Amino acid sequence: MQTNVSHARAPLAPANDSTRNVTAHLRQSEIFRDYQKAYETATGLPMALRTAGSFQSPLHGSKQANAFCTLMAKNNKTCAACLQLQQRVEEEASFGTRTLQCFAGLSESAVPVRVGDKILGYLQTGQVFLTPPTKARFRQVLRQLAAWGSLGDARRLETAYFQTRILARRQYESVVNLLAVFAQHLSALSNQVMVQETAAENPVITRARAYIAEHQAEDLNLRAVAQAVHVSEFHFCKVFKRGTGLTFTDYLARVRVETVKQLLLDPHQRVSEAAFAAGFQSLSQFNRVFHRITGAAPRAYRERVSGGRCIAAPGTRPVAQAA
Repeated sequence: MQTNVSHARAPLAPANDSTRNVTAHLRQSEIFRDYQKAYETATGLPMALRTAGSFQSPLHGSKQANAFCTLMAKNNKTCAACLQLQQRVEEEASFGTRTLQCFAGLSESAVPVRVGDKILGYLQTGQVFLTPPTKARFRQVLRQLAAWGSLGDARRLETAYFQTRILARRQYESVVNLLAVFAQHLSALSNQVMVQETAAENPVITRARAYIAEHQAEDLNLRAVAQAVHVSEFHFCKVFKRGTGLTFTDYLARVRVETVKQLLLDPHQRVSEAAFAAGFQSLSQFNRVFHRITGAAPRAYRERVSGGRCIAAPGTRPVAQAA
């Protein structure tokens, strides 16, 4: 775990409708709600999933939210400071798990949830002290609040401040590692959401998705699908991208990758055979697309889902990548 890490920062792109839809669906999914409940019960810390590009602090809505942070969020100046911290956390977490301190000395952490090389959102937790708070540090906090004109009820703030949870750094690192493991599960789930989830779906998209699912193993192209759903290619591209957040090419690739992932559950299925069965036309194309979408090479993914055991079909030897 790293604290107060600096990197060259680039402006982050705002979340698009597709990203917001996927993260919203993940938040509502049973696996996320169950994990969130178990995590917060076991650790006593808040946990939330925030969409990439959104700088609202998601932890304030948790039942486990820190009382001092909740008081800070009620004032415009201190709320602005919290939002600046959210932006810093997101910028730095683009490189991996990051932990940063706010002006009052409380730590928050973010773990990126990725689909291939794209960040969908961040699992966040924290609002804790990693070292015991002191009277001297609290006086510094009060001076800063007074400078902002947002001092409020100093006695109430002091009570909340010194009631903040204190965790040893090593213990907190272990807690954050739990989120990193869960982020990997969410990443795997998110591609299924991007393939399956659409809201108030246009009938053209519904027919197109059914046609793609039925013909994905063929040498499928945009023209064939547009003709099958009785619209022009131009209209199909426009409607499909607006409704799913994906281009036809990206959507088809994700459908095929999901098919390969299902086929790989069979320990006797060669990766190359699964790729061709799903509709990929070449192994180089398959390896490139699979890595982009899943963030792992095909063989590495197979080893992961098989518990670290490299599996080959009977009478064959494992071959690099797509063998």
